[in-house]
Amino acid sequence: MRLLVRFMGFLFAAGTVVFLVGVAAVAGAIWHFSKDLPDYSQLQDYEPPVMTRVHAADGALLGEYSKERRLYLPIQAVPKLVINAFLAAEDKNFYEHGGIDYQGMARAAILYAQNYGSNRRPQGASTITQQVAKNFLLTNEVSFSRKIKEALLAMRIERAYSKDRILELYLNEIYLGLGAYGIAAASLVYFDKSVNELTIAEASYLAALPKAPAALHPVRNRDRAIERRNYVIDRLLENGWIKQADADKARKDPLNVTSRSNGAHIFAGEYFAEEVRRDIFERYGEKKLYEGGLSVRTTLDPKIQVMARKTMVAGLVNYDEAQGWRGALHKLDISGDWGVKLADVKSLSDISPWRMAVVLETSDQSARIGFQPGRELGGAVSKERQTGIITMDGVRWAKTKGKAPSAVSQVLQPGDVIYADPLVTKDGNAVEGQYRLRQLPEVSGAMVAMDPWTGRVLAMVGGFSFDQSQFNRATQAYRQPGSSFKPIVYSSALDNGYTPSTTVIDAPIEIDQGQGAGVWRPENYSTGKYYGPTTLRNALQRSLNTVTVRLAQDIGMPLVGEYAKRFGVYDELPNYLSYALGAGETTVMRMVTAYSMFANGGRRVKPTLIDRIQDRYGHTIFKHDTRECRGCDAPGGWKSQPEPQLVDRREQVLDPMTAYQITEMMEGVVQRGTATVVKEVGKPIAGKTGTTNDEKDVWFVGFSPDLAVGVYMGYDKPRNLGRAATGGHVAAPIARDFLKLALADKPPTPFKVPAGIKLIRVDAKTGMRAGPGDGGNTILEAFKPGTAPPENYSVIGVADADGRGPAPGPQPSQNGAQPDGGFFMRPGTGGLY
Repeated sequence: MRLLVRFMGFLFAAGTVVFLVGVAAVAGAIWHFSKDLPDYSQLQDYEPPVMTRVHAADGALLGEYSKERRLYLPIQAVPKLVINAFLAAEDKNFYEHGGIDYQGMARAAILYAQNYGSNRRPQGASTITQQVAKNFLLTNEVSFSRKIKEALLAMRIERAYSKDRILELYLNEIYLGLGAYGIAAASLVYFDKSVNELTIAEASYLAALPKAPAALHPVRNRDRAIERRNYVIDRLLENGWIKQADADKARKDPLNVTSRSNGAHIFAGEYFAEEVRRDIFERYGEKKLYEGGLSVRTTLDPKIQVMARKTMVAGLVNYDEAQGWRGALHKLDISGDWGVKLADVKSLSDISPWRMAVVLETSDQSARIGFQPGRELGGAVSKERQTGIITMDGVRWAKTKGKAPSAVSQVLQPGDVIYADPLVTKDGNAVEGQYRLRQLPEVSGAMVAMDPWTGRVLAMVGGFSFDQSQFNRATQAYRQPGSSFKPIVYSSALDNGYTPSTTVIDAPIEIDQGQGAGVWRPENYSTGKYYGPTTLRNALQRSLNTVTVRLAQDIGMPLVGEYAKRFGVYDELPNYLSYALGAGETTVMRMVTAYSMFANGGRRVKPTLIDRIQDRYGHTIFKHDTRECRGCDAPGGWKSQPEPQLVDRREQVLDPMTAYQITEMMEGVVQRGTATVVKEVGKPIAGKTGTTNDEKDVWFVGFSPDLAVGVYMGYDKPRNLGRAATGGHVAAPIARDFLKLALADKPPTPFKVPAGIKLIRVDAKTGMRAGPGDGGNTILEAFKPGTAPPENYSVIGVADADGRGPAPGPQPSQNGAQPDGGFFMRPGTGGLY
């Protein structure tokens, strides 16, 4: 007995020693691994990289920009279903444990022992808190030391933060595949839904992904993905978080994934979205753009944007088709599965309803075509094959060497890769199964639509297809505006004593350019036709070059350059008279901005694509509207105080009366001049056409009282558009079609007459006061106080005896200014219409 007692005492002592040694070893290990632990307090101020989202004026999503697709969602905004799905999949005891699940660790240890030597990755048994520690503070290294650090950090995190805060960090940081970080982004990427719209099956699939997003791909590994999803559904049922009937239904739901585009989310808004992206990048830099979580509200009106895109594309295509058929895009071997081969040919994604197709067989009366098949989410070519028919009606436009085709086989051959869209009858109905041949236009152009009172860009078209060319011709293409620049010259004169009735001689003129540059002889577009003494109004309506040159010579090119700079058309305008005819280069955006100042009474506007930018916390960091609102803050509510007043401190770049005069003159351009095609809009429209040397560029810029628009067309590598291609015949019809749509629901509001303007009836030809017996050839002309037309007048630039230029010596103008012929012309830059 004594020996037994002594032996038991020995065992107790040995056990105590072993226990103390074990405790010391554990304490030492904890001390060893604790001394190098990261600072977990940084989680308190965690700001994850969050995508920047860009919205149209109506709130519709325009674009998203990020390196990691993530939207930060507070835990209060996460539906209970989604929370339960992730708890069921990852850590059902999350709200009970203190950061470590000892039962789970025991299971993992047993499994590790069973698989030892099999090269299988050990099961982690990590709680959600441990995953937060790993994802935020550690690496993905597979080692015992990392697991120990992870466990130690998890316990510290549990003591420092609430369960909801830990779960919020986890749900927003976890990677869920397809570039999506966090549940909000994943819900959009996989299902194009907000988290509040997710079904049980969809929430369960997202909750299944953290273990292995790539291995649970919804297309490549569909069966495994569904199996794992159903496992999560079973755990939800087991935990009593869903009902049996709901679980049964969720298991039967197909795994349908809606792929979400990374590009512009509004059709036809690609150029606009890219311009906004560049703007944000220049303002705040790359990190803020892709990680700052900015919320950007743009000026884009989606309805007007679609109208602008539709009419601009139609104008480009109509012009291009009139030049004839240039042939197929590619030649394809159609033996075997033509669909797989055609799927490998790059097609444009933003020209719907056009679709790429290959010609399968042809005859004199028709051609059978096969359309390019789509690709599934995993990249595999769809097995579906669609075909259609192109008849003679679909190729009738396709002239070759100037001759219209008499058979489809003259245009198309088997293997030709083409574009086609549904054949539409004159009454607008699509013909079932029949298609029309299309060709990508070589000519390009741009359109900008703007609110002239604020500078807000409502729509922008930078070319035929953004997918084809990201070069934005509305903001990046510098082209000669031609005669669309003339209103700047005329407004300079009107602002300095001239009137719309000032008479200038329209006759041939020779200007010595000096320094061996030769003599410059500007001509009107209608060569050889001159009108003699002509009012400024009539000269602008007819777009007379010789009158414009004489006027610029009279007022001086430095003054014209000053006004061009005020209006933002040019930064610096050289003192060459040819620049009065639009020989300089500028952009559509600048021209529309300048015309907006005519429309709004001469007030400066700064073009903008952005109304407001907010940071990730909702604080406004940029606002375009800088007007002061006095009285808008009303503490205590309405108490019969005066209504708020908006204080507009923008610069007045042009006298309001001058702005109205030039507007009325440009309204005459539409009613009686080079832009009469725009009369069809049926609303008050003012504007000006422009055509450059050799018809390389054609323009129309104009405005109604509340909408300004500019259209440019030309080849990217400038070349002749054809003798008949003028601003009035090519660009103006595009603007007309756009304005018809954009102003369809607007009343025919006249331009507002500013205070002080006198409307006097004058003879439309001479500009003199109309007498009581004068007939219908009279108009109401706008005059500033004290500038009404006299009973007789003199003209600027009276021709000499041989009609070749001004008579020797200075000629008096109506306002007493003297002509200045001391400016030299740059050779080869004149002759613009």
